[in-house]
Amino acid sequence: MKIAVLSGKGGTGKTTVATNMAFNFKGAVLVDADVEEPNSHIFIKPRVTGEKSVYKNFPLVDMDRCNLCGDCGRFCKYNAILPAKNKVLVFKEICHDCGGCEIVCKRNAISYEKREIGKIHSGKGLGDIEFIYGDLNVGEVSGVKIISELREMVSDNEVVIIDSPPGPSCATVEAVEGVDYAVVVSEPTPFGVSDMKMVVEMLENMKIPFGVVVNKAGLGNDEIYDYCSGKNIEILENIPFSEEIAKLYAVGEMMCLENSKYSHYFENIIGKISKTVK
Repeated sequence: MKIAVLSGKGGTGKTTVATNMAFNFKGAVLVDADVEEPNSHIFIKPRVTGEKSVYKNFPLVDMDRCNLCGDCGRFCKYNAILPAKNKVLVFKEICHDCGGCEIVCKRNAISYEKREIGKIHSGKGLGDIEFIYGDLNVGEVSGVKIISELREMVSDNEVVIIDSPPGPSCATVEAVEGVDYAVVVSEPTPFGVSDMKMVVEMLENMKIPFGVVVNKAGLGNDEIYDYCSGKNIEILENIPFSEEIAKLYAVGEMMCLENSKYSHYFENIIGKISKTVK
């Protein structure tokens, strides 16, 4: 069973829900796929025992063969390769490693070279949780390749919880692709609900079953409940707005570990998901 935890925007409590679910779900592997700003490790406190680099290809142009026909530039929708007057300019940071420029080149002038875009760290954390996370190098445009490798690494694990990137971005789509269930975390404010709607639309288009966790319940208004009721979306749990929880989060402590009374929220979420995903 693979479960993605996501949100419409940052700061809603997505990582809080993902880490505490993993802590309460025996045998689960936690994956932090928010590679641009991973922070699950702050709460899990893993003993990192493995590290691997992730690479992407970028094109190299042999100007002895190239006749500056422009086919490669016309093909690339990301403007990563640009035929100029006397040479071909390559912007390797925005190359998406699709391989198309090599295919359209009639003179076989294009080859590829690898470059590191980030790393994947693995180990075990609090509660003996198996944990892996990706870390995108500063200045890189896309972490999709790292997320794809993270997913491949846990493809054979029985229970996987994925802390996804926020919002309906390409990175989020890659993180949730093929999961059995998605947990959408939102705060009950107009801003939180507005951003949540975009994620809901994405999951509906991808035909992924999902439910909503209302974090900081009692903080805003009833708009989120009216919206979920109108669309027949299940509210998996209400986690109250709490000064104690906020203080624990601020110092990087897991709420269920520091106070076991909070465990029942995540046990309820897990129980409801398990009934839905057979």
